[in-house]
Amino acid sequence: MIGQLGLGGAEKQLVLLARGLSARGVRTHLLVMFEKGPREEELQGSGVRVVELGFRARSHGWTSYVANIRAFVRLVVFLRKERPQVLQAFLFFAYVMAAPAARLARVPVLVAGRRSLGYFKKDHRPALAVERIATRWTDFVVANATAIADEVRRDEGVPAAKISVIPNGMRPSEFEPAEPADVPTSLPVVLCVANLGPHKGHRYLLEACAALRSSGHPCTLVLIGDGSERTSLEQMADRLGIDVRFLGARTDVAGFRARADVVVLPSLYEGSSNAVMEAMAAGLPVVATAVGGTPELLEERGVLVPPADVTALAEGLRQVLCDRDAAAALGRKAREWAMANLTADVMVERYVTLYRQLLEHRPTT
Repeated sequence: MIGQLGLGGAEKQLVLLARGLSARGVRTHLLVMFEKGPREEELQGSGVRVVELGFRARSHGWTSYVANIRAFVRLVVFLRKERPQVLQAFLFFAYVMAAPAARLARVPVLVAGRRSLGYFKKDHRPALAVERIATRWTDFVVANATAIADEVRRDEGVPAAKISVIPNGMRPSEFEPAEPADVPTSLPVVLCVANLGPHKGHRYLLEACAALRSSGHPCTLVLIGDGSERTSLEQMADRLGIDVRFLGARTDVAGFRARADVVVLPSLYEGSSNAVMEAMAAGLPVVATAVGGTPELLEERGVLVPPADVTALAEGLRQVLCDRDAAAALGRKAREWAMANLTADVMVERYVTLYRQLLEHRPTT
């Protein structure tokens, strides 16, 4: 169960999990709270049934209130009819709504998936209170990075026995070579795949690229993603006089990775980054900020720098761009580790093992 099926990393992972479960003979439904989205196409031919519940994300007075009550009742009725052994909910709205529904429908096992650090909830006491109640009604919590699991234990008091870490996974195709995209430039290509939001740290990246140019190491920065910061970032790039290509949100990222010399992620905070994982699978060197789960991915396999530090970010990029042998070695290490630890098959098997353990040890009545 999830809010919607957009192009975000959590949606990608849930689709991979649903496909993998269905391929193993597990009858799988994917419940969507608000609306479907482009990821639904990735489920075609998988045997996964997508169910739209009809919740409304935005409030329009009593109309939305009544619609959400009906959607909740629809969810409970569906669960009672289908009688799933396990309900897995991804992201805040889904696991908060899944908790009471699962209890009313007597679903044997409810698992909540935590995909990011809880910065957005720290100053929102009602959200934290609701989350804690939902967690008490939840049988188990799965984080996709140790940093996230540690935060859940520390800030919410969830016991260690009730939470574990299952890293994200990737499709086999993400480990295969791709045809390089056409990026007309004679300069080294630095690629960043991230939504253009404040917490992704693009402003520091643009300043770092300007510092590289000033030190005699100009580059072409390719940004894939869209968001609220786009206009201000475009203005900033013009003011700094650097070569930045704003390509917007798109799904043909593999070709741009194949064209890139280095992948960078300058986030101020992060969960477990799919963009970093995909660069590792492609054997690319990665320069990223040491936040959230990123150090777990890149320890001794990439270049880690402090967040919001233009000088360190520029130096990290310079090292990779100027020492191609060292950069290639980092890329090889990253790819080897990703192939051993970050495939979709490994991820799905870990979930299946967890589900079986939880079902075997659930209390009997």
